Amino acid sequence: MERLSEALGHHVQLNDTAWDRTFRNECLDHVIPLDERHLHTILAEYVAYYNAERPHQSLGLEPPLTCTRLMNGSICARPVLGGLHYAYQRAA
Repeated sequence: MERLSEALGHHVQLNDTAWDRTFRNECLDHVIPLDERHLHTILAEYVAYYNAERPHQSLGLEPPLTCTRLMNGSICARPVLGGLHYAYQRAA
C-alpha cells in the first residue's frame, strides 16, 4: 500500500511518514472505513481537526492553523469523528 500522504496528496500539508503514522494511530486504528468514499470522509474530518484543532507538541501545543481564541467563558467540547477525538473551545 502506498503511503497515505502520497495517496491523499493535497489533503495533507505535511508529506512524510510521521503523518502517516499519526493518522493510522489516532484514526484508522479505531475506525474501519466501509469503502473509499467513507475513507475520504474520515480523512477530510481528521485533516480539518489535525490542522485547526489538534495540539502539536513541536508547536508549543498549538495547532498549525492558529486563530484568535476567547480567553473567558465556559469551555464546550465538540466531538470529532463520532467522539473518537474532541475539540475544545470557549463558548461565546
